[in-house]
Amino acid sequence: MQRETTYDVSAIRKQFPILSRKVKGKNLVYLDNAATSQKPSSVIDALVHYYSHYNANIHRGLHTLADEATAAYEASRVAVKTFIGASSPDEIIFTKGTTESINLVAKSWGGTFLEKDDEIIISSLEHHANIVPWQMIAAEKGAKLRVIPMDDNGLLDMDAYSKMLNAKTKFVSIVHVSNALGIINPVEEIIRLAHMNNALVLLDGAQSSVHLDIDVQTLDCDFYVFSGHKIYGPTGVGVLYGKRHLLEKMPPYQGGGEMIKEVSFEKTTYNELPFKFEAGTPNIADVIALKAGIDFIDSIGKPSIRKHEEMLLEHASMHLRKIPGLKIIGDVENKVSVVSFVIDGVHPQDLAILLDNQGIAVRTGHHCAQPLMQRLGIVGTTRASFAAYNTMEEIDALVLALNKSLKMLL
Repeated sequence: MQRETTYDVSAIRKQFPILSRKVKGKNLVYLDNAATSQKPSSVIDALVHYYSHYNANIHRGLHTLADEATAAYEASRVAVKTFIGASSPDEIIFTKGTTESINLVAKSWGGTFLEKDDEIIISSLEHHANIVPWQMIAAEKGAKLRVIPMDDNGLLDMDAYSKMLNAKTKFVSIVHVSNALGIINPVEEIIRLAHMNNALVLLDGAQSSVHLDIDVQTLDCDFYVFSGHKIYGPTGVGVLYGKRHLLEKMPPYQGGGEMIKEVSFEKTTYNELPFKFEAGTPNIADVIALKAGIDFIDSIGKPSIRKHEEMLLEHASMHLRKIPGLKIIGDVENKVSVVSFVIDGVHPQDLAILLDNQGIAVRTGHHCAQPLMQRLGIVGTTRASFAAYNTMEEIDALVLALNKSLKMLL
């Protein structure tokens, strides 16, 4: 259970070894958390402890190491179930990331239930991972992909969305929080309207899972996906949540060991949930360490982290708006701790290099959201994204470095 504590950012930072390093002779200021968060010692230690003390394959072994590895792996499944409010650990499928989770649903559900001329709805804000898999399955099945438009601030046109829903709409796949702009979409209303139309909904929670309190049962989404590396956990591990009755109807995504009950050359019978979708030896160490990332968040409490991040966002936005020629993209109220901006006459890549020379890590480019950038009429943005361990002083360092860089560029 999450609990609120006195927020001590200095103590939090001490849990992250990488934050003490220098880059180009400067103290590291890491503001690329929307791409991947840094890892506390507890996550790193969990990886080392597994490989040092009970490295073994899971589920099938009968020896002590296999039992210990299996118990730790399944403890992570229970932790994820609690973290997102699922009704059962069996509804939690481990993947290698958000991208694979979406591909699994598109291929397994879409490949089975979509028919010619059916419609899939996504939005203008989507990451490529929530565009390309649906394009692929739509082309394969003869279905149609439709896109919810947005205004110039990045807010979805909900009237247009409600009018798009029709008898042919079978699936809605929507980003909960924009990775490029930080905008929180009105997913409760999106889900409600879709279900009134008998369509299923997948939420891309890659960005929302670390910032927002998630309860998939309250949201009533049919699928929810996210990645470990954005919630202070390891890379190479992700989660697919699906309602049990839907997962049970879906065929396996891959074939191999563990996802079977019995195999003969004539016939194979598939395993029960969740193992039906976890073929082969999984990413055991990183799944185990994922629990340590969740435990880190729970030790502070999402409400406390969110309050701290909102202060950082407010501080950053206020000072960035004072920089001549700088425009914040997606400058709306309902967003998480991401600030994405452009500066007149400055290419984002040039700016990123100058910031890196001052020890500041930000992300620049299209952020795997090229259609969004095309809609906005820009090549890309500079994106600073904040986490539990960032400080006001780091925001001030960013602003100072930006002003210094602009003197060199303009």
